[in-house]
Amino acid sequence: MTSTLRPDRTTEAVKRPGRWLALSVLVLAVLLVAVDATVLGLATPYISEDLHPTGTQLLWIGDVYSFVIAGLLVSMGSLGDRVGRKRILLVGATAFGALSVLNAYATTSELLILARALLGVAGATLMPATLALIRNIFHDPRERSLAVGIWGATASAGMAVGPIAGGFLLEHFWWGSVFLINLPVMAVLVLVGVRTLPESRNPHPGPWDLTSVLLSLAGMIGLVYAVKEAAAHGFSVPALGAGLLGAAALYGFVRRQLTMPVPLLDMRLFRRRGFSGAVLADLLTVLGMSGLVFFLSQFLQLVQDRPPFEAGLAELPAAVGAVAAGLVAGRAARRFSVRAVVAGGLAAVGVALAALTTLGQTAGYPVLGAALLVVGVGAGLSFTVTADVILSSVPKDQAGAASAVSETAYELGAALGIALLGSIVTGVYRDFTGPAGTPAGAHESLGAAVQDAAHLPPHQAEALLDAARESFVHGLHLASAAGAAVLLTASAVAWFLLRGQELDGAE
Repeated sequence: MTSTLRPDRTTEAVKRPGRWLALSVLVLAVLLVAVDATVLGLATPYISEDLHPTGTQLLWIGDVYSFVIAGLLVSMGSLGDRVGRKRILLVGATAFGALSVLNAYATTSELLILARALLGVAGATLMPATLALIRNIFHDPRERSLAVGIWGATASAGMAVGPIAGGFLLEHFWWGSVFLINLPVMAVLVLVGVRTLPESRNPHPGPWDLTSVLLSLAGMIGLVYAVKEAAAHGFSVPALGAGLLGAAALYGFVRRQLTMPVPLLDMRLFRRRGFSGAVLADLLTVLGMSGLVFFLSQFLQLVQDRPPFEAGLAELPAAVGAVAAGLVAGRAARRFSVRAVVAGGLAAVGVALAALTTLGQTAGYPVLGAALLVVGVGAGLSFTVTADVILSSVPKDQAGAASAVSETAYELGAALGIALLGSIVTGVYRDFTGPAGTPAGAHESLGAAVQDAAHLPPHQAEALLDAARESFVHGLHLASAAGAAVLLTASAVAWFLLRGQELDGAE
């Protein structure tokens, strides 16, 4: 009798009461970050008009958040393991809301860059904590797969809500209003999360090593800065110096982790092929997609003259595809295989990006909409399954650090993608030949060219806009081709490294 009942008691023990309500709070944090990431691209033309950033400053506004968050995610994930994931999530959400106000009311490009960097500090506390709490709330593998799918689907929904809500706000208010939509989400998250989220932490955490934190931050920022500068301006002494400093700091970080009794990040996790394969696939995927996504809103508004709300709606298919795919990804991975779903999803994204190389200035929406739908489905399948693989590969006590590695790959890929693919677009754009009398500032960004054209005679303005838009679209084609190559490479990597990987049996 006892042995017959024991499995039932065990099953009940791992199914925490109120776990789905707790998940609803966690996905609000995901929504917070996803909305913030997507509305910025839509607001870029308005920021250009108001703050007059240079082309380099515009890229910094776009990627400094990712630089900082990439450098701090591992540290903050490990801190959550130590002080409590619920605590760091609620503190981070409160800070995220307050710093959103600073972003909204920035009066100079430099202040906005600083505000975005500080927002990255707060953002670094959110994503690792949400995934780590899911790992500790949902012990049943199939329930956890569904929870991760909902988590990923919410991130995708945020990508849809961001442009649509942002487009509506931009048509009725100033660009800073797109940051203020974070406030009601943050308020609900904190007020409800205090009562519903369970606290969890590593019972034997060890010290939070400040030296490791600084090495991680210096390494990530130095390395990504070097890549950004080299891509934008060619190899130079400052870029080389930053790269060497970053590489040395990361080497020191790894060596220190290997010698510490309780490291900030257990480097032995990377010996697991499934874990390493999932992390690398995420990094390459985001690298291949993010630079293109950053400039897509500018294409829709500044090349095709769509109003912000319409531009936001135009990006909806990607989010719809990702939401639908994320909810079925776990079931598909169990029916077929992890590597088939991940590699297949990434290959589909690569093909869709390749199709965008045919996009012209006056291209009809069906081609773009279909490509975005395929991108969403492929990314939704891949990101959901790789997140599940990463969570399933580690003990519960290390969930925060492991989740942080996953998010670091995502943010590092975003920063590198904007730096590399974004620099392709910017570099090609700057070389356009405008009519006589073209202001020098028009070569900084397409937004600047549109502003300058408004002050020129009609014939000269039309010639300037035609040349600038043609150059911008050419740069977009090259970035799409490069992104497609990266995604197809990521698909091959996933097929090889995720061989034999399964979602079940992680407990």
